[in-house]
Amino acid sequence: MAVAETPAPADRDHDHRPAPTPKDAPVKVVVDDLHVAYRLWITAPAPPVKGWRRWRVRRPIPIKREVQAVRGVSFLARQGEAIGVIGKNGAGKSTLMRAIAGLMPAAQGRVYADGQPTLLGVNSALVKSLSGARNIELGLLALGLSPEQVAERFDDIVEFSGIGDSVYLPMKSYSSGMGARLKFAIASSVPREILLIDEALATGDGEFLKRSAERIQGLREDADTIFFVSHSMSSVKETCDRVIWMDEGRIIADGDPESIIPEYEQRFGLKTRKSRKARRRKRRERNLAARANDDETGDFGASEPGTA
Repeated sequence: MAVAETPAPADRDHDHRPAPTPKDAPVKVVVDDLHVAYRLWITAPAPPVKGWRRWRVRRPIPIKREVQAVRGVSFLARQGEAIGVIGKNGAGKSTLMRAIAGLMPAAQGRVYADGQPTLLGVNSALVKSLSGARNIELGLLALGLSPEQVAERFDDIVEFSGIGDSVYLPMKSYSSGMGARLKFAIASSVPREILLIDEALATGDGEFLKRSAERIQGLREDADTIFFVSHSMSSVKETCDRVIWMDEGRIIADGDPESIIPEYEQRFGLKTRKSRKARRRKRRERNLAARANDDETGDFGASEPGTA
């Protein structure tokens, strides 16, 4: 008699992950040998002088400096993909998102997009002197909705953001988490062909992150392409089926999150710190258990007879 095979525990653990995007899906974004540079003017101290000239006022000397933020980045993004972009601070993640959105010119290379990319970040333009309700109206109108459609989606946005009656207060009275939730709720309420999320969920709580992951999955089902920049590896694993690891403006790795994220955590010692904390916690538990055992037996380490 044939016995049905039970799936391995490892297979069951992967059931919650996003399904991979078909390789024959249409291409939505092409980044071809992209270079982005910042040109900055910095002031350097004037060189020291000798003699009576040292009493004269020496003005700082302006120096033009070029910072290479993105260096030779190339990749394709297909329809339906949710791509996580990870890397340490200063790796060029936000600059890459701004270049794809058309907000920064390329010093070299090209970016091609089949649709209008929409950038959602922690610095998204909302008028802090206006109420949250007014910002919802202005944001939806800017996304191309009619006043009737704005009225239809208003309650859903307030409920998703979870700010309640605070929606009628000025935005300047909001906490960073409330503002981030409202920004994400506005931007994700309208299906976009290409959505760029740059650390917009960094200040959200656990419940909101779960709702956001479900919203992102719904956008993927509507055949959108999503770029998700985050330092939270758990959020990237839950929402993305592909990861791009950047460091010093270059792509280090591009592929499956389950293979890239552990390597990323190991390189920067993220898992190592967690394991050290776990070992210290177990050591404390063993010490407490040994101390409790000594108290019960009455053995306090007394010396043996005949010993000093």
